Amino acid sequence: MKQYDYIFTGAGLSALMTVYKMVQSGSFAGSSILILDENTKKTNDRTWCFWKTQDSAWEPSISKKWDLALFANENFRRDLHLKPYQYNMAKGLDFYNQVFDLLSKQDNITFLHQKVLAIEESETIVLVQTEKDSFSCSKLFNSIYNYQKAVSQTKYPLLQQHFIGWFIKSEQPVFNPEQATFMDFSVEQKGNTRFMYVLPTSKTEALLEYTLFSHQHLKKEEYENEIQHYIEKLGITNYEILEKEQGSIPMTCFPFWKANTKNVLNIGTSGGWTKASTGYTFKNSDKKSTELVAFLQRETDFRKFHKRSKFWFYDLLLLDILDRKNELGSHIFSSMFKKGNPSLIFKFLDEETSLIEDIKVILKCPKTLFIKAIFHVVFKSIKL
Repeated sequence: MKQYDYIFTGAGLSALMTVYKMVQSGSFAGSSILILDENTKKTNDRTWCFWKTQDSAWEPSISKKWDLALFANENFRRDLHLKPYQYNMAKGLDFYNQVFDLLSKQDNITFLHQKVLAIEESETIVLVQTEKDSFSCSKLFNSIYNYQKAVSQTKYPLLQQHFIGWFIKSEQPVFNPEQATFMDFSVEQKGNTRFMYVLPTSKTEALLEYTLFSHQHLKKEEYENEIQHYIEKLGITNYEILEKEQGSIPMTCFPFWKANTKNVLNIGTSGGWTKASTGYTFKNSDKKSTELVAFLQRETDFRKFHKRSKFWFYDLLLLDILDRKNELGSHIFSSMFKKGNPSLIFKFLDEETSLIEDIKVILKCPKTLFIKAIFHVVFKSIKL
């Protein structure tokens, strides 16, 4: 059995960001690191988007940036001027290539294409069993999501941000490559929170995603029928599908971090790193991984890592509303974006606002809904 200082079970976004920054820090060159994942990370399996005000470590992975965005519903359309923010798109394969290009040059880092079967922990050592081998380590970072843990409880709402997307090339130049469609709620809601998300990379090419914030997945045909209908509404008659992608991101305030131990830390979705109210993962993981690398250089007890903030409670209120009345999503987001300051909203979603700025954003939302949600959340907590 081979011993490592650190093992990462799962090579998802959070794990790869953390290892990448461990290398960049220069503080872990003498530490042996093992990354285990059943996926080879050699395909373009997803697209991440995020907003930022300045260049980051991930510039090589960014394929497109936008200074403008569009928000729309069945009644209005608003152009969003994002400055000082830019909206960025990073393709999965570009991100993997950037990370593994650096990791492949490190003698102390090993990546193995193996499926993790079990993790066992004692007072001083953590054991990992895969289909082929057994490994041990002093500290383990787990990003393998335990869906059953979240779905088997009733205290915290669990929704999914689920979607299918098509990268298409059209014969007609219908897209504005300088403007991303952030949310278009003009699609039929059908009792849910449903919207189209469009990322144009040229006048004839774009990623179109049919997205829901809801409990249940749809049949594949329903997503794709809605994408086809939206393409027709744009006036596109001839096009080819270059790529397809699909995904489902859990949206929950379930406290995954309570399962952290002295030597095992849950990260990424498994650690509650996904922004619960929107499903955005890239920016949150970027910030959390930076915090984690700094933490590793001064602390050894993983139970001290997580800190719950006021934004966790804000997210819980929104999820409580969408859990009970899923059809209200369009109304809530439309109220926020119709007259709200886009840069302040993005700052709020990045969890970087002051209390006064929080109030400015929250007051744009339907007040009665959120007041009722506060009472419902508090009563539910007392009852349970």
